[in-house]
Amino acid sequence: MNHEGFMREALELARQAGAEGDVPVGCVIVKDGVIVGRGRNRREERGDATAHAELEAIRDACGRLGSWRLHGCTLYVTLEPCPMCAGGIINARIDTVRYGARDGKAGCCASVLNLFEEGFNHRPRIYQGPLEQECRQVLQEFFQGLRGPEEKI
Repeated sequence: MNHEGFMREALELARQAGAEGDVPVGCVIVKDGVIVGRGRNRREERGDATAHAELEAIRDACGRLGSWRLHGCTLYVTLEPCPMCAGGIINARIDTVRYGARDGKAGCCASVLNLFEEGFNHRPRIYQGPLEQECRQVLQEFFQGLRGPEEKI
């Protein structure tokens, strides 16, 4: 599977989150071409502010790999990580992050600031894409459904 295929897996998880009433964000973590972690937003479902897609996927990958160190892994997420999730990525030692849509309100890989450029002990490589437009569209459709068709994002 290639970058686009892994992001499509994350998009499927995002759609599941949206169908359950959570903001549609999905995430997969890949090591050696195999998905080792999956997560989707579950904040509404669990009433837990920390139930973000990235943290769910990190927990899943750590459990499957038997280590909190996720060296050699790439994280694919449909929305640019927030500060909490960027911190989790740094602490898990994930090598590479690929995100779909930018988040102008809370994104901490480029939009608001880039935590990965700060003086932490680990600095993941960051890439926007693939499927930026498709990731953005899933979010826009979700929020338009909440606001009604007459309101725009």
